[in-house]
Amino acid sequence: MRPQQVGMFPFALFMGIVLSLNVFSQDKIKFGKVDPKDFSKTGFEQDTGAHAVIISDIGEASFESERVNGLVLVFKRHTRIRILDKNGYDAATVKIHYYKGETDENKLKDIKATTYNLEGTKVVETKMDSKSIFTDKIDKKGDVVQKFTLPAVKEGSIIEYTYTLATPYKMRLHPWQFQSTNYPTIYNRYEVTVPEFYEYIFLRSGYIPVKENKSQGHQSLTIAYDEENAYGGKTGHTQYYTINSVTNIYKWEAENVPALREEEFTTSIWNHVSMIQFQLSAYRYPDQPVKPVLGTWGKLYEELKKSEYFGDGLDKNNGFLGDKVDELIKGLTDDTAKARRIYNYVRSNFTCTSHDDLYLSQSLKAIYSSHSGNDADINLLLVAMLRRAGLNVYPLILSTRDNGVTYEMYPMVGRFNYTIAALNTGEEWYFLDASEPYLGFGHLDYTCYNGHARIMSPEVIPVSLDPNTLLEAKSTYVTLVGDSGKIKGFFSQKPTYYESCKMRADIVKNGKDAYFKPIAKGFSMETTISNAEISDMDDYEVPLSVKYDFEMTPDDAGMLYLNPMLMEAYKSNPFKSLERRYPVEMPYLMDEVYTLNLIVPEGYVIEELPKSTMVKLNEDEGQFQYLIQQNENTIQFRCRVQLNKATFTPDDYSTLRDFFDLIVKKQSEQIVLKKKA
Repeated sequence: MRPQQVGMFPFALFMGIVLSLNVFSQDKIKFGKVDPKDFSKTGFEQDTGAHAVIISDIGEASFESERVNGLVLVFKRHTRIRILDKNGYDAATVKIHYYKGETDENKLKDIKATTYNLEGTKVVETKMDSKSIFTDKIDKKGDVVQKFTLPAVKEGSIIEYTYTLATPYKMRLHPWQFQSTNYPTIYNRYEVTVPEFYEYIFLRSGYIPVKENKSQGHQSLTIAYDEENAYGGKTGHTQYYTINSVTNIYKWEAENVPALREEEFTTSIWNHVSMIQFQLSAYRYPDQPVKPVLGTWGKLYEELKKSEYFGDGLDKNNGFLGDKVDELIKGLTDDTAKARRIYNYVRSNFTCTSHDDLYLSQSLKAIYSSHSGNDADINLLLVAMLRRAGLNVYPLILSTRDNGVTYEMYPMVGRFNYTIAALNTGEEWYFLDASEPYLGFGHLDYTCYNGHARIMSPEVIPVSLDPNTLLEAKSTYVTLVGDSGKIKGFFSQKPTYYESCKMRADIVKNGKDAYFKPIAKGFSMETTISNAEISDMDDYEVPLSVKYDFEMTPDDAGMLYLNPMLMEAYKSNPFKSLERRYPVEMPYLMDEVYTLNLIVPEGYVIEELPKSTMVKLNEDEGQFQYLIQQNENTIQFRCRVQLNKATFTPDDYSTLRDFFDLIVKKQSEQIVLKKKA
């Protein structure tokens, strides 16, 4: 689970479910109280994808007083699950994610877990031994995963577990999922009690209906306060005082929630799972001024600029870069030309070790010496070198597609996971990523096109990296002519830009022959390839150009079946599910054009041609052209698949799926040639 990376989608889709389910209330779900009738069918057996069912998932978060830490956040969870078959056994392995802190300030406690099996009419329970709980991992950020597996699990078992997590970190009000990505849920509830002096922003995502209720109560709380001197500094003394606070009590409930399983063309499933997250925005202690926590984009810029792990070294002299930068820009007067030269040097001479980092892992000097680092290392070094050359350049922070969306309204740096360079030449902005070895100047990988990003300049300029502005075009031209019982052809293609990037990497690694060898096997008859060439291998700013001659040998049968698309046809529909509960998020627009000229071999006549077809997708959102005509012994064919937008709502899914069904079916049709009598 990655709740920290979940986004919020701006619209809601009501999802009904036609299953007849029992509704559970909190009163019916008590730990250890399992009745034989609880082993009856849940109603979700009709969901063929359900290998387990979450009977109930109940969470509570509140604030309690402690002598040492003052107020602490206490989160309690109680979950009960029915295992339907062996594929649901994974539900019996529980992972609890939490932040440990530098001195173990967070406490995970009161873990209980039990498995229940029905033997005859008797419920037999097997309790988990506390020795079965162990730490799965602790990363460098202090995030911990505690893991345990319930015992005696088999098909039909009911399992349940409960635990408590206490933390002094008010920022970490526990998020909550109303929906699982693995199993359907019958009853889900989360209740949060917040004292009036803490102000949180609520971040919602998902499409299922969630019932919300808000009420107020009162609570006596002891607060720890660090004394300050007249100059605002800490005195080292802590005062404690007790107040009676009004509390805001929030309760959310959801029933009969289907699982949200990840499908193709999804940025991050966590953008769409129904859940709620919290961000502390301000403290409102009695008799004290409001203390903002969230801050502003300008404040974030100042913090990152001063951070030794981000911008602190960018404006320094960095004399160790001087000789190399001077060498690279020697003789150049145009700023874009200087930037291009420096960018090409960094991209070609530094190896990226990780592509999911916002901050430096080492000093700029260490990066320059080792010629390696994460994406932030390499791109912040690029910024430093461009500044050394006197160019106007800033870091740009973004969230990649698989990391989830960011919020333009809220400067939440934890949402970002990637750093690139933003160059301003006065006439144009160029976004540069030197960590990808085959990207040209001014190009970003499509994974960076995930909406809102920010240039870390004094103005903290917002940027929209929209996949609907990214077009991937492919053009293919083929000629075929019969000669001495053979069919000889010429193939010429310009792949898409990103396809070309991948091809360059593969060819550098495995060689040109390894690329062409499987192509011959893709033809419908015995084929040999000759005169193969690939152009523009070293020009990373344009797509490749692929050309080759080929010769096909038909069998001796009286009929010749030839697919005019050769091996370029869609073999299957990329949209396989019958329905979709969240948007289709393609990484770019597409425009694929395929042209064929065929001279009918001597001794053959045209027996059958496919029919021409033209179809539009929702008027102007795409089109499919399949045009074929005969002129004496020549056949001319043109096929075009075009999508004019990248994101399709669930309401559009059926139409999109039907559109590609038609493409697959039509592109499988064949030209039939018959030998003359």
